[in-house]
Amino acid sequence: MRYQSIYDIAELCALKGVTQAILCPGSRCAPLTLAFINHNDIKSRTISDERSAGFIALGIAHQSQTPSVLVCTSGSASYNFSPAIAEAFFQQVPLIILTADRPKEWIDQYDGQTIRQEHIFGAHVKKSFTLPEDYEHPDSVWFIQRTINEAINLSNEYPKGPVHINAPFREPLYPAKNEKVSFSKNLKVISSTKMLSGVPDAEIQELRRKLTGFSKVLVVGGQQDFDDTTCKALEKFSETHHAPVLGDIISNLHSNKNTIRYSDTFLSVCGKDVEKSLHPELLITFGKSVISKSTKIFLRNFKPVEHWHIQPSGSAADTFQSLTKVIHADPEYTFKLFASEKKEKGFEAQKKENFFRVWQAEEHRTILSMGSYFKSIPFSELGLVKELISNLPARCNLHLANSMSVRYANFIGIESGKKGIHVFSNRGTSGIDGCTSAAVGHSFCNEIPNFLITGDMAFFYDRNAFWHNYLLPNLHILVLNNHGGIIFNMIDGPGQLKEGDEYFVTKQRLSARNLAAEFNFDYSHVDSQQKMKNALKGFFVFDGKTKILELESSQEGNITAFEFFKQQIKSGYGA
Repeated sequence: MRYQSIYDIAELCALKGVTQAILCPGSRCAPLTLAFINHNDIKSRTISDERSAGFIALGIAHQSQTPSVLVCTSGSASYNFSPAIAEAFFQQVPLIILTADRPKEWIDQYDGQTIRQEHIFGAHVKKSFTLPEDYEHPDSVWFIQRTINEAINLSNEYPKGPVHINAPFREPLYPAKNEKVSFSKNLKVISSTKMLSGVPDAEIQELRRKLTGFSKVLVVGGQQDFDDTTCKALEKFSETHHAPVLGDIISNLHSNKNTIRYSDTFLSVCGKDVEKSLHPELLITFGKSVISKSTKIFLRNFKPVEHWHIQPSGSAADTFQSLTKVIHADPEYTFKLFASEKKEKGFEAQKKENFFRVWQAEEHRTILSMGSYFKSIPFSELGLVKELISNLPARCNLHLANSMSVRYANFIGIESGKKGIHVFSNRGTSGIDGCTSAAVGHSFCNEIPNFLITGDMAFFYDRNAFWHNYLLPNLHILVLNNHGGIIFNMIDGPGQLKEGDEYFVTKQRLSARNLAAEFNFDYSHVDSQQKMKNALKGFFVFDGKTKILELESSQEGNITAFEFFKQQIKSGYGA
């Protein structure tokens, strides 16, 4: 068959562990579409909106920890993948993007659905390939198979990420009558293995010597997926060296009993004297981004003597402007290595423990202030988010949309020890586009409860996350609808402008009720404290339908409640 080498792309993907494909409708991509939908070992779904499709594929790949395939037709369709590809790149999620294209001679000739697609995703993919236009020559067959092998291997290598393959096709695009799509046998599979020898012994000894010389050691974990073995190694390290561990909600470090979860809250109000007492001498970081602006400002203002960042390979970000050493090793391996020493005794050990206790004291002060606040909290978004997070089932996924949703959740945090709650958020680029679609992707490939907390702007911006023919019985969504981008009324600047409501807050009148009816979802509406209690009971029942719980409230009331929250925390410092 003319397209045999293209059909074999699906077989190679399956042989290399790919099990999921998201296909966008189109004609130019027919050879690729037919390949994947006819392969028994790959689950293929069709999503009409390419922007949503990209984030759904990202969610699938993130949940499964293996590359998912993303296919579209030629022309502007591919550009709509760009936000999801950028998110996958910075969040280190593996994706294989296959874009169908027109033959090279028709580029720039005003032919329909024809744009310049080679390297279209620029620096936001790990690599971009273009397949040959002759698919039958033996050299072309060899090149295509080698390219698919290399693309999947590269997507899986640290740091994981998206890889683009552009595929120009000539007509006819469809098989002849009675021609069946089949797959070749004994395709060449090229594997990739990286031998991790760890850190050289001499360097380990030097790092250990330096580590014991610091009295104030602070660990900060950035965004990462939950990993029980890493958490246990980190907890042992923390206990051995009396090192406090800071972790935003997206760090998934809440299973550790000593994790400092509320640094974002108390560092914004505690004052310079307290900040000086929290100043680390050695900062150790791992993971990706940190939500807390207060934590970032604190560590940029109170720079450590040394800053070590741990990651398996590659260049490291210098988020806190203090980086002095990159340790190219696995975090679990590194923390185990450093925790293997005996606990220190004497005066030096006491100094380290004092530093640990200072951080713990600020954490406990904040917990007490928060407890007082939530006993008397008025009806608000923050209160409902607190109720939802406090009552999550023991094993579930919590998805957080960007803007105020992820910030509310970060202020509230997850109770220590609840390691079955895994947190996900599009914090690679931190955009509101695709927050719902990513949660949909996760829901497609697991059967556990999935909860999404989202604001109205992110929710309605991504409404095409539901524009498909697949059920989502394990996805429940809390929509915080204050009819606009409330964050712009909370940060300095936009809220004080007379043009703020129209051009920054962008007030809107939509309700999720109509969307729920359109897609046949269960819908509950909340606008009072009493309704909130009753609605949450049903929201936690998984009975085979997608559920939307919409809190409709005023921006003014939510701003007042949030200001009261900050004032309550500040009052713990006598202010």
